[in-house]
Amino acid sequence: MNKVEVYILSGFLGSGKTTLLKRLLEDERSRGRKAAVLMNELGQVSIDSDAVEEDVLLKELLGGCICCSIQDELEAQLQGLLMKDQPEVIYIETTGAAHPVEVLDSILSPLFADQLSIKGIITTVDGTRWKDRKALSPQLQQLILEQVRNADFILINKIDELKENEQAQLIFEMQGLNSTAQCLLTQYSKVPIEQLRKLSVNLEKESSHIHLNLSTFVYQFHKPISDTGFEEFLKKLPDTIYRIKGYLKFHYSQQPFLFQYAYGMPFYMKEYMNMRLNLVFIGEKVNWDVIKKQLASLENVTE
Repeated sequence: MNKVEVYILSGFLGSGKTTLLKRLLEDERSRGRKAAVLMNELGQVSIDSDAVEEDVLLKELLGGCICCSIQDELEAQLQGLLMKDQPEVIYIETTGAAHPVEVLDSILSPLFADQLSIKGIITTVDGTRWKDRKALSPQLQQLILEQVRNADFILINKIDELKENEQAQLIFEMQGLNSTAQCLLTQYSKVPIEQLRKLSVNLEKESSHIHLNLSTFVYQFHKPISDTGFEEFLKKLPDTIYRIKGYLKFHYSQQPFLFQYAYGMPFYMKEYMNMRLNLVFIGEKVNWDVIKKQLASLENVTE
């Protein structure tokens, strides 16, 4: 019996994991392989699941980190996939707060030992965020270092925003932390897929558990809001809100927008279907009641 290949996609919030997942799934589709995705989100609402086409098996693990609170659920989902759906490859996209080795430990269960072939941990790194990582809390700095240290392949994204000497310094630092992983400078997670297919995992990895104070908050809009009001709201956000993902609708548009925000940088993409207007926030030591009131006041503004 052929073993099912497993790839773990690791990396901090907003570093390009979902973009990489899309590229990998496109490649699987072109090769005619049956793929499945296990997607882990910290909150109770998944936004990234919209990135997965309908012909791909998707299992969501919401409300916790694979390595901490939902390990048993992961085992159950994996068992169900292997028995019922029988995919040829499984991609596990972890929450940005996950320690990759603990995720690896979660799937190295005796239940699956003879059924799974762990191909490796692919870590995506936001090059600009890495350069400025000293601004993060000590726990988050440690987590990002661990995600690099335990990778089998490292993608350094957003290199267009870095000078040549900064790019060289990044490679030097990554190789100092992890001399065995291949490093690739890229934009939008563009990587020759055949390089990833040659991966083989190094199981001699170290795990040091890091307790993060990350929390999530989900706000659901019930009507369109002012675009200028929303921009003002973003300008006043605390620095400890690291990621926002979701859908919102402005007064001037009939269609919603997919909205993404990472470290102060907003991104909008027009959608052509009516999506549930949920906005998922991930941050550290944030008073979510204050954020909730600010968002509610946006809905009370008419144009």
